[in-house]
Amino acid sequence: MAKDHGPSVKDDTLYDDLRRDGASKGKAARIANAKAAGTLDHRSTELEDRTKDDLMKEARRIGIAGRSKMTKAELAKAIRKG
Repeated sequence: MAKDHGPSVKDDTLYDDLRRDGASKGKAARIANAKAAGTLDHRSTELEDRTKDDLMKEARRIGIAGRSKMTKAELAKAIRKG
């Protein structure tokens, strides 16, 4: 059973999984809350089919450092790693 992280984290199980995989507390909370709210929906299921601008916005939203210097392929790879 997942630990209760309080009202600020909407999906405790996903939060715990992300933290176990090495995500920061903030990043894990953002992803868990977005998943719980149903806002992790993308215009395209394949990252390669999305525009670089879309990938930049996604990278910014999930907190990927160094994104401004990344190519489209590097952004897709970084987003997959989470």
